[in-house]
Amino acid sequence: MTTRRDFLRQTALLGAGLTISPFFIKAGSAGVGANDKIGVGLIGCNGMGFEDLKAFLRNPEVECIALSDIDENVLNNRAAETEKITGKKVKHLYKAARKYNRIVQVGQWQRSDPHWQDAMQFVHSGQLGKIRTVRVFSYQGWCPSIPVKPDEAVPAGVDYDMWLGPAPKRPFNRNRFHFTFRWFWDYAGGLMTDWGVHLLDYALYGMNVTAPESIMASGGKFGYPDDACETPDLLQTIYTFKDFTVMWDHAIGIDDGAYGRNHGLGFVGENGTLVIDRGGWEVIPEKVNGQARMEAVPLKKSYGEGGLNLHAKNHLECIKSRNRNCNASVEIGAHIAKFSQLGNIAYRTGKKLSWDGKSFHDTEADKLLCKEYRAPWELPKI
Repeated sequence: MTTRRDFLRQTALLGAGLTISPFFIKAGSAGVGANDKIGVGLIGCNGMGFEDLKAFLRNPEVECIALSDIDENVLNNRAAETEKITGKKVKHLYKAARKYNRIVQVGQWQRSDPHWQDAMQFVHSGQLGKIRTVRVFSYQGWCPSIPVKPDEAVPAGVDYDMWLGPAPKRPFNRNRFHFTFRWFWDYAGGLMTDWGVHLLDYALYGMNVTAPESIMASGGKFGYPDDACETPDLLQTIYTFKDFTVMWDHAIGIDDGAYGRNHGLGFVGENGTLVIDRGGWEVIPEKVNGQARMEAVPLKKSYGEGGLNLHAKNHLECIKSRNRNCNASVEIGAHIAKFSQLGNIAYRTGKKLSWDGKSFHDTEADKLLCKEYRAPWELPKI
């Protein structure tokens, strides 16, 4: 395993929070020229990280050259699976960063999904009339409560100190490890950030806005008050803009969200409401005295190869053309990650917060904008 300082410096050069790091290599394979071959290294091989890798490997010019994970058990399993897919052994990734002219794309893969793009064209057309609010919701019944578990010895093959990174030192607990780490403030932001970065991104995209004027939130551990999670199992957040609001609503252990869906957005206009999720989009007309203000748009289902596969293709095209304007640039990813965290900060402080794009001008809230790093970790300066 590499040192903490080298790991932070290398991954920061790739782009904060990224798991996929493609770069050109000189290699050859059947049907693809050596100069067109793209090597991909994966940092973090469990769960969604491996799904990202498989999406890249569906493209003939891609070769997986390296894998890295803090859990040797996961690493070995994924290396074996990758060898089955590609027919080639893969090395472990330790030093693959390139400092200059890198093409970075973040995992907001709905930005590459055609039915989402179609829906946004409809929103931007003005046919919905004045939009007063955007409802954004994620009700995830498949995310159950996690019971309290005792601390235990670090499993064999796990680099636990690297796993903790800059987070506070504490005994190993399986609840805070693979997947369920997202329910603890030391490492993540619960469903607010887990799904919020995908769905809230489209609220901002649809409304052509960036920063809200104020944020307030309310929620708590109402469904599972005694379980191990720290983040709320139910949360509502209201982002207020100049002449409309964005309302975030989430719950775990419940599937019944708005409009008969468990996730999605509703752009609520004077003439009708456009509803969209990963399965498709439709327009529900507003009726006054029994008269519809616009034509309904029946459900238009998702189509094409799927957003994740198309997102990988877009990234590869940008790498080959050296076009930094990917469908989901690092700037887009950084902004929506911060935007989602604003909701969590409003919840954790219990205040209605004003926001100027950089600061709340509230000591308690501003302190939550940046975590304190555990020594010897530090945020690299690039």
